[in-house]
Amino acid sequence: MWVRREEGSRSMARIHYEVDGNIPAERFMAALTDFSEERPSLWPNLSAKFYAVHDRGDTWADVTEGTDVAGGVWARERYDWSTPGTVRLTLVESPLFVPGTVIEYRVSDLPGRRCRVSVDFHRIGRGARGRLVGAVVQLTGARQFSADLRQTLARLEAQPAPR
Repeated sequence: MWVRREEGSRSMARIHYEVDGNIPAERFMAALTDFSEERPSLWPNLSAKFYAVHDRGDTWADVTEGTDVAGGVWARERYDWSTPGTVRLTLVESPLFVPGTVIEYRVSDLPGRRCRVSVDFHRIGRGARGRLVGAVVQLTGARQFSADLRQTLARLEAQPAPR
């Protein structure tokens, strides 16, 4: 795992992390863009109580997702996977963060039907609680989010490959 923390204002969380998985890139991309009711069971940091799909197209989705951590943190995001190998989440609404910031997943193949997932995460906190959550993410997010991503990859690896 490779981690880079970028310096920024105290209210900004900007991190980068990478995780390798033992599944093909296309399988991870399919899971990342699957917005069925099964989604919260695959992603350890998603709570079913915050999960809602508002609208969906062929290469985009408007989704609210969140976690019970820190008393509940949620965000409405527009997912866009129109660029091959990339899924870009643009923040639409959140009580803790400024809209317009982006999380970008880049997924590439590795030899042996494996993949590398590279994530750039950017949030700007608003209000005292948003700045606090942003500071925590800046300090510990790369490690925690990498662990969550490894858990998702392990769950996918344990499932039978789709036909």
